[in-house]
Amino acid sequence: MTIDTVRPTYDRFVGRKLVFILISSGLLVGTALLAIAAGPTSLNLSEVVDGLIGRGDPTTVTIVRGVRLPQVLAAIVAGAGLSIAGVAMQNVLRNPLGSPFTLGISQAAAFGAAFAIVFFGVGSTTGSDATPVIGNPYVVTLSAFGWSLVSTGVILLLVKYTRASPETLILTGVALGSLFTASLSLVQYFAQDVEVAAIVYWTFGDVGRATWTDLGLMTVVTALGTVYFVYNGWSYTAMNAGDETARSLGVDVEQLRIRGMMIASLVTAFIISFVGIIGFVGLVVPHIVRKVIGGDERFLLPGSVLVGAVLLLASDTIARTVFDPVVLPVGILTSFLGAPLFLYLVITRREYW
Repeated sequence: MTIDTVRPTYDRFVGRKLVFILISSGLLVGTALLAIAAGPTSLNLSEVVDGLIGRGDPTTVTIVRGVRLPQVLAAIVAGAGLSIAGVAMQNVLRNPLGSPFTLGISQAAAFGAAFAIVFFGVGSTTGSDATPVIGNPYVVTLSAFGWSLVSTGVILLLVKYTRASPETLILTGVALGSLFTASLSLVQYFAQDVEVAAIVYWTFGDVGRATWTDLGLMTVVTALGTVYFVYNGWSYTAMNAGDETARSLGVDVEQLRIRGMMIASLVTAFIISFVGIIGFVGLVVPHIVRKVIGGDERFLLPGSVLVGAVLLLASDTIARTVFDPVVLPVGILTSFLGAPLFLYLVITRREYW
């Protein structure tokens, strides 16, 4: 084959992936507008636009800018961050079951939140219906973040010093998840009723609880992580062909693996510590995108960012409108979506590399 015959084939190969990314971008914008419009007070497109630019009825502006926009943006950032972390973990561990949830990071964050609520006394209830609230959310966030780093640290130590196999890392994550889940149950067993209610409230993943400050911090960390992974997309693609092949192409496999795992874990820990546990997004999205455009990390990474944002945003919109006026935590809906796929992967043991 000559360059004249290969080039058109390659251009079509890349073109299909770029079209998918463009469609995903348009779908994200459309889903965001729909999410802002949907709610107890329905808005049309012109009202949404007027609210976004601060023009028109003050009530509409308050609903759009003060209530719905922060939640929509938090869902976009959280979905994007969890998805790119999932892609990176699956590549680094060379295991299709790699994700923040299966590595015990989410469970460690939940224990950290429970630890702060019980031992620092920040959980309480309010109102006639005894709605659980957290008096100092930043104490809970810092504790959740710190304990999630414990799980991350164990995985990183195994990667760096023991050269553990991908299967060993996944089994270690399962063991860590079980350990922190048992620790969480122990804390709940000795906690007071008010504290148990606050713990359960936190563990329900909910992007609606994020403030503008939380959103800013999540955005910065997620953006930096995304830039790093996309910039190194070619190197991660080379790693898909095997460590020896990647080394022959000049890739520092060990350092790339350690840095990738660390950054993915930090992005995950940051997001979970602010919005609670949102399971399976980091597991589901990479497989959806990989099935459509293949395993080239140069396109898989940005594609997963967009699809993850769309998936979590759509899930959050459904969760807060389908049983109106009852608002479901989005973490429940994503678990319903992710659990069947997880079981499918375990049963079929489908290989992606």
